[in-house]
Amino acid sequence: MDRGVSIARAVIPGDAAGWRLDRALAAALPTMSRERIKALIIAGHVLPDDGPAPVCDPSAKVLPGSAWSVTVPRPTPTHNLAQEIELVIVHEDEHLIVIDKPAGMVVHPAAGNADGTLVNALLHHCAGSLSGIGGVERPGIVHRIDKDTSGLMIAAKSDQAHIGLAAQFAAHSIDRRYQAIVSGLPNPTSGTIDAPLGRSSTNRQKIAIQREGRGKHAVTHYRMVVPLREAALVECRLETGRTHQVRVHMASIGHPLIGDPAYGRTRKAHRALLEELNFQRQALHAAKLGFIHPITSKALDFESKMPEDMQQLFSNLQL
Repeated sequence: MDRGVSIARAVIPGDAAGWRLDRALAAALPTMSRERIKALIIAGHVLPDDGPAPVCDPSAKVLPGSAWSVTVPRPTPTHNLAQEIELVIVHEDEHLIVIDKPAGMVVHPAAGNADGTLVNALLHHCAGSLSGIGGVERPGIVHRIDKDTSGLMIAAKSDQAHIGLAAQFAAHSIDRRYQAIVSGLPNPTSGTIDAPLGRSSTNRQKIAIQREGRGKHAVTHYRMVVPLREAALVECRLETGRTHQVRVHMASIGHPLIGDPAYGRTRKAHRALLEELNFQRQALHAAKLGFIHPITSKALDFESKMPEDMQQLFSNLQL
């Protein structure tokens, strides 16, 4: 570390032969996004060990076994406001915090949601002790869940914790289980959906299943927990964590989440009930979260009860 600058070292694995430099480094350095790495390459911060000068072309092809040094400048100051917003804290220590996020809360500020987000709340609660390894000072965010999905999330309070958690997410070793109320009764009652996901070619706001060789690897294991009236309570265990993964995967087998405005159509049998309950989101809750503490190596497991709005929907759909 020198004046806020750190050096990340990466060795290109054997299965990355012929890959673009930005893609290969993103795979080797899971704490940084591909866009972050691409920006560092263009800025001249990526140097091959066997070369005298930086490589500034993100599309340059790499050789397996080649070693690279990535200079990571001090994180830029965040422009996000620290806001006093009530949080449901499930666990907190000096390295990380586990939050039970309510439905309706956006995780990160973006167009249309400049404040009132989980990041704004964490900046206030943690008072400057969130990690800055993602390129912007102290964001702390290791993973996200959709605005209208409720449930458990981790944020890192130190760079060391961020690195350790990101590595577990990259290795798909985090235990994430969601409760979903889906339309119809799955048959078979349990199974695995292995289908790559990527942006829809017809609607960039949506995610779609991609043909083989395209999109990002995505695997969801599901099992029906309780049969309901033309519906079912399903547990979905995520092997990967792609955007809208549960929503798209369950819709792909004919069982979209009840209340999902993007990927499902409301059955006639449910329409009046949703209006009566004023249920206006996808019925999805991040109910279980298990991981190894990146500093203490202790196994941690957390559970969150189904929120009241989903519980009411569940109760009214029971046979």
